Amino acid sequence: MCKFMAYDSNLIVGKLRRWEHVLGRYRLPDWEEIPDFGLYMEQVVQLLTQYLGLLPPELRQPQPITAAVINNYVRTKLLPEPKKKRYYRIHIAYLLMICTLKQSLRLSMLPSLLPGDLPEEDVRRFYAAFVRRHRLCAQYFIDQVKLTAAAMLDEEVCSELAVTDPSELVVSAAVLSGLTRLLAEKLLLLEGKTLADGGSLELEP
Repeated sequence: MCKFMAYDSNLIVGKLRRWEHVLGRYRLPDWEEIPDFGLYMEQVVQLLTQYLGLLPPELRQPQPITAAVINNYVRTKLLPEPKKKRYYRIHIAYLLMICTLKQSLRLSMLPSLLPGDLPEEDVRRFYAAFVRRHRLCAQYFIDQVKLTAAAMLDEEVCSELAVTDPSELVVSAAVLSGLTRLLAEKLLLLEGKTLADGGSLELEP
C-alpha cells in the first residue's frame, strides 16, 4: 500500500516507542492540582501551554491556545465569564476539556456534552470523570497501536489489523480516527431522543 510514500522503518519504530513513553506518562492535572487563586489571561495561556504539551514539536503551534481563542469561547458561552478578568479552577478545567475534545469534535457540538454554565460542583465531578476516562483511553490507545504495529516492533502478531509497512499504519490511524469521530458525533446527536424520534434502526437492504 502507498509504496510511493518513503519512510525509514527504524525512524518510525523509534518514534512509536517514544510516543508510547510520552503518552504513557502524560496526564491531565487532577482538579485539586489546578490553581484556584485567580489568574490573568497571560498566566492562563502559559498554564495551558504547560498542561497541553503533548503534541510533538512538528505539530505544535507556537501556542496551543491564545487569548483571542479564550475570549471567543467566553463570547460563544462555551466557557463561563471570568470574574473581574481573573480565571479560576473552573475556567481552567473547562479549557482543558474543550482543548482536548476539540481535537475530535466540532466546537458547535461541545455544548451538548459540556454545557458552559454548569455549577462548579457539577464541573468538578464531570472533570474528575473526564480525567479518569482520558487516562484509560490513552492506555487503550497505546495498546492498540502496539497491536497494530506489532510486526514492525518485532513483537508477536496476533491481529488482522497488524501492519508491516509504515504507510499502512498511517492509513489505519486515519481511518480509525475518522470512524471514532463519526461515532462520537452520531451519539451526541441522539441526546434527548427516543426510539420514537431517534431515526431508523433498520439495516439497509
